Amino acid sequence: MSGVTSPSTRPPQARRVESWRTHHGEAVPDPYEWMRDKSDPELLAHLEAENAHTEAMTAHLDGLRADIFAEISAHTQQSDQSVAVRRGAWWYYTRTVEGQQYPIFARIALAHTPQRPAPSSEYALAGEEILLDANVEAAGADFFSLGALEVSPAGSLLAYAVDQSGDERFDVRVLDISTGQRVEEAVRDTGYGLVWSWEGDYLFYTRVDDAWRPYQVWRHRVGGPAEEDVLVLEEPDERFWVGLGGSRDDRLVTVSLASKNTSEWWILPADAPTAAFRCVAAREEGVEYDLEPAAEGLWVVHNRTHPDFELAWAPPEATSAMDWHTVRSGAAGERVTGVDAFADHLAISVRRDGLAEVDILELSQGQPRAGAAAWPVSWDEPIRTIEVGANPEFDCDTLLVHVESMLTPPSVYEVDLSSGERTLLKQRPVPGGYDPAQYRQERLWATADDGTRIPISVVALADVASEGNAPGLLYGYGAYEICVDPGFSAARLSYLDRGVVYAVAHVRGGGELGRTWYEQGRMEHKENTFTDFVACADHLLASGWVAPGRLAAEGGSAGGLLMGAAVNIAPDRFRAVHAAVPFVDALNTILDPSLPLTVVEWEEWGDPLHDEQVYERMRRYTPYENVGSGEYPAILATTGLNDTRVYYVEPAKWVARLRERVSNDPRQRPLLLKTEMVAGHGGKTGRYDVWRDTAFEMAFLLDQIGAVALREQA
Repeated sequence: MSGVTSPSTRPPQARRVESWRTHHGEAVPDPYEWMRDKSDPELLAHLEAENAHTEAMTAHLDGLRADIFAEISAHTQQSDQSVAVRRGAWWYYTRTVEGQQYPIFARIALAHTPQRPAPSSEYALAGEEILLDANVEAAGADFFSLGALEVSPAGSLLAYAVDQSGDERFDVRVLDISTGQRVEEAVRDTGYGLVWSWEGDYLFYTRVDDAWRPYQVWRHRVGGPAEEDVLVLEEPDERFWVGLGGSRDDRLVTVSLASKNTSEWWILPADAPTAAFRCVAAREEGVEYDLEPAAEGLWVVHNRTHPDFELAWAPPEATSAMDWHTVRSGAAGERVTGVDAFADHLAISVRRDGLAEVDILELSQGQPRAGAAAWPVSWDEPIRTIEVGANPEFDCDTLLVHVESMLTPPSVYEVDLSSGERTLLKQRPVPGGYDPAQYRQERLWATADDGTRIPISVVALADVASEGNAPGLLYGYGAYEICVDPGFSAARLSYLDRGVVYAVAHVRGGGELGRTWYEQGRMEHKENTFTDFVACADHLLASGWVAPGRLAAEGGSAGGLLMGAAVNIAPDRFRAVHAAVPFVDALNTILDPSLPLTVVEWEEWGDPLHDEQVYERMRRYTPYENVGSGEYPAILATTGLNDTRVYYVEPAKWVARLRERVSNDPRQRPLLLKTEMVAGHGGKTGRYDVWRDTAFEMAFLLDQIGAVALREQA
């Protein structure tokens, strides 16, 4: 055993075992590497001891956790229904029922309800046909996640993929919708994605390799044995990830092969499932493209001739990038991010001034109408997010869009594609007395070390910022060109109503300000992500938005790497940190190509195994390698034992090293590890369980920044 004690305020002490990492002539001791073996009883006992210690050290927050859980519950319409969308002869929607953890997937026949049914929060709609009640499917399981849920083109069969451990490997089940009976469950251990053939007689699915990389596409005859399944496509290059999808009209099966820098698409007519896939355009190193099939051709968003991507059209038989014809070149300050094609219009997704927007372009016979100019789906909030919603039908004259901000709850609008008129179909209810007029949202700008201006999205009670002594929470991510767009959160109200200033740092490495913004925060420029975050913290403190000593920070996965690096750089800026599934042992992980996703990640971080300069660079910023001395913030690291993306061992080792090196008073600034023993990268899955975990994490941070009590509001 590792010498851990019974639950108490004394932190568990991980046993040190002599172990060395030797690369590029450098030998580095790593005494906690033994914790990588999750079958080791000593390791499991250590994680349980850590959980017990974390519970003991936060036991005084039980009441606060209960209050926050109650607040989240009170601000959530627990019995609710999504906006129904038409697909074929049916209206499809999901609904939730108060007291139940998971959604119910359902539909109503157009013959029964010709017009879109209004969402109901009180009862099931008349004529409803339940496709899948996830509460029934999840019964008795500690974890439940769907990796796909697809209705056959004829609408008679439902295929879905289930993960009950958190390792993101799925078993496929097929139901006869009319009877609710399972047709089969022969296919097991798949990756994400399922696609039907046109007649519903075949299913396509993916498999992952030992490094959890989707690398194969298989064809399965429904009702037949899995042993007869046919491998139809395999990607041998370990940098590339296989994605499986289909066209809006179900006429094509699509496969994307993509690394961080390069992509390639293959297509197959869904009515010829046993034919061979055809390549749309062979990969060119450094060229990325996305594909949107339409009736008259293929729409392509690519960076072949413009770094911030442009829109092109190609004929249906295209086999080369030479077949692409430019429709819209990238404008200054604009990043084209995607396109949705319909019979008479295109919905073009763009980023403009750091915000997600949607433009509409009219078509004529599948081509841009002569003289037509794209027009934006406008919205009058300065900080907001506009995205294309679920629109399964190809032939339509209206478009569903989603709009939200840090003050506006998620809203679904129907946009008339001829007039541009908007009709609100549903805004997520926020019960419990929410009044957006009591809050304010702003866009701030910090200045990085190299002079770059970094945007910060801020939301707070309207009167908080003027006081100069407010507590604050700064959230960050900054990797993979992922954008952290302004959005609403019912749980966040529990921060705001306690006077917390909530801020999002849009640091480099994300994609908020285009492809260059991403490039400036990856590979040899990765450290910009970390110094940008510290610059945002400094701005909040120096400008009086947040009081010194009352700033917390939060980030997960690659954002957890950001948390670890930021506290190594500037531990005095933060009073407390929540690092969720944190990528804090990045160098050791990226050095080992046998681990999940390592080779895929070399194009994001660099290849330290073969490149000494990359090794030195990552050695310089990896949190586990660079834990300092002195006082650090209070830290809560959360993880899942079955996480495939970021192994539990990374935060486990990190916390052990923090305890070894820093001088925190464990009663005032504890260093805590919490491991879900049956969960993966996303933690627990039932919504009430998620709320309890959220309340746990929020209570820890609120306690540290002195914001436990609700404020009196005018």
